Amino acid sequence: MTDLYEEIVSLRREGRKAALATIVNVRGSIPSFASAKMLVRDDGSISGTIGGGCVEAEVWQAAREVIEQERPRTLTFNLNQNPKYDTGLVCGGTLEIFIEPVLPPGLLYIFGAGHVARSLYEVARIAGFDVIVVDDRESYASRERFPLAREVYAEEFDSAMAHLEPNENSYLVIVTRGHRDDMHVLRWAVNTRSRYIGMIGSRRKVIAVYRELENEGVAREKLERVHAPIGLDIGAITPEEIAVAIVAELIAVRRHAAGSVPHKRWLQQETAAPAASQPVASAED
Repeated sequence: MTDLYEEIVSLRREGRKAALATIVNVRGSIPSFASAKMLVRDDGSISGTIGGGCVEAEVWQAAREVIEQERPRTLTFNLNQNPKYDTGLVCGGTLEIFIEPVLPPGLLYIFGAGHVARSLYEVARIAGFDVIVVDDRESYASRERFPLAREVYAEEFDSAMAHLEPNENSYLVIVTRGHRDDMHVLRWAVNTRSRYIGMIGSRRKVIAVYRELENEGVAREKLERVHAPIGLDIGAITPEEIAVAIVAELIAVRRHAAGSVPHKRWLQQETAAPAASQPVASAED
């Protein structure tokens, strides 16, 4: 059992997913015992056992679905009612199995290290995200400002992005000090496998940035992944409030909550209009 828990810790450190099946309730005779566990990794391999046979095969399949959906399930098997669960002994019992997802912590990349980024770092860590900070200003991207971040990169955005590899468990938030850097990072971000991409700014800024990127050849489908303006609409004004709004949206995406991307309702209509002759809003809008 100790090795199984160590395996879970190792998987989470590697950024991998798994599902843990545990026999939580037993009535009568079964081919295993209460609290028996089986770990199913994201590649389909297993550790441990809950008794083998058809029960274990069905639990393995359910565990794969739990990994995919990131939601727990409970299965009940009545061994005295279905002969296919007989493994050679007439068990006659009933067992209940709880299957829970084992997920790595969400990895949040924050591009920009100003006031919003500093508050976002603090709130996101409380919510269970690991944080990586990127900014081209050494006075802002420092360990003094972000002491518990996994990594802090004080270098040009191009240089940092060249060796960053966000995956399906990554969340990208773009809050640089200006719209040009925001657009530069966004151009790279939409081609990553990230689970979430968000950019700060007003609707005016977002529309102008999207139009410019589309003119460069960036597909509309890629831009539709982006949460912009970023965060849930809670009337946030201060950096601390904006951080709460952003993290609330990150949690909604992490937990598969409905309605987490309300901005898409206006995006298609407004970006389809001819470009207005107005400057792009800054990241402070």
